[in-house]
Amino acid sequence: MKLLVLLAILGCALAAPKPNFGLREAEACDETVCKPPNCKCFNSSIPGGFEPSEVPQFVYLTFDDAVSTINIDYYRQAFNGRKNPDGCPVQATYYISHEYTDYSLVNELYREGHEIALHSITHTSSTDYWKTQTKEQLIAEFGGERKMMAHFANIPEDEIKGMRMPLLQLAGDNSFTAAQEVGMNYDCSWPTSTRVWPYTLDYKSTQECSIPPCPTSSIPGFWVQPMVNLKDSQGTICSMVDACPNIKDDVDDVFNFLKSNFDRSYEGNRSPIGFYMHAAWFPRLPEHSFEGYLKFLDYLQTLDDVYIIGVERGLEWVRNPVKLGEQLWPSCQQPAEAPCKAKSCQLKKGEEERYMTQCLNSCPKVYPWLGNPLGEE
Repeated sequence: MKLLVLLAILGCALAAPKPNFGLREAEACDETVCKPPNCKCFNSSIPGGFEPSEVPQFVYLTFDDAVSTINIDYYRQAFNGRKNPDGCPVQATYYISHEYTDYSLVNELYREGHEIALHSITHTSSTDYWKTQTKEQLIAEFGGERKMMAHFANIPEDEIKGMRMPLLQLAGDNSFTAAQEVGMNYDCSWPTSTRVWPYTLDYKSTQECSIPPCPTSSIPGFWVQPMVNLKDSQGTICSMVDACPNIKDDVDDVFNFLKSNFDRSYEGNRSPIGFYMHAAWFPRLPEHSFEGYLKFLDYLQTLDDVYIIGVERGLEWVRNPVKLGEQLWPSCQQPAEAPCKAKSCQLKKGEEERYMTQCLNSCPKVYPWLGNPLGEE
């Protein structure tokens, strides 16, 4: 019996993420010291001390996983030609995984002004895999993907600033220290039922830890954009749109679900509200889900204080908050020159054949993967 207990304890120890030596335990946040642009406590207070009517309502529309010919037409129909109240194009954020991604389409999304972010190279479908990752392993996953994304989509690496962990499974401190080390500014993987504004990990987070392990150390200057939970018509809580079970395949039901969740922020503290999803949800409810989504976007565009923007642009406002209509309101973002002539490459991943479309004149030597993100010999 003692041997079984010992083996169980040993198994738990091996499964837990290794601590990052050199980090210090996070202390309670002191709002007199922790102030934007580089620090912000976990709370529901509007940045700048403004009233809700004085600030924009930011809406984050994000999509996870591969960008491909299967979903690109949804993105084009939903966003092309839409403008925010300041005349800038609306932005979505794409947390992209490597497998089956068409990098020429990533380039197109970037040139349209959308935010390109990371979702790992392997996207392994095991929570235990992500839960137990070391900092070095996560650096290989996300640092490698950042190089891969910039290289094959021909976009600036330093403009890739955000990430989301697959399955929303954190690895404690390791998730955030790895992200910071490879040049990320923020993570958007952590669900919450509290309508909070984004915050940094300089001090202890009091956000509930629904998918442990969560960070316990001080990681100065690194931002968390909490994933505020949604509720469907039966009160079921979900972090992502396509995880809510009680949405009918009906235009008005989809619209009402999205609008009711939007209203909770819009009529409250104006904390950013995200509608996080996988585009595979649209063909899963093939009759009306996309129509309901478009109807919701049409509704948002009737409101002159609602901005559909990328997560990183929202964080820029939080760092330096200004009232709606002020002269210091940030100007439109202009994507860098990023030419792309799509080239399809036939490669081998072990015994499997892969077709990978990218923006370079020549194909990688081998299929790009963990430990060899550029596909070099």
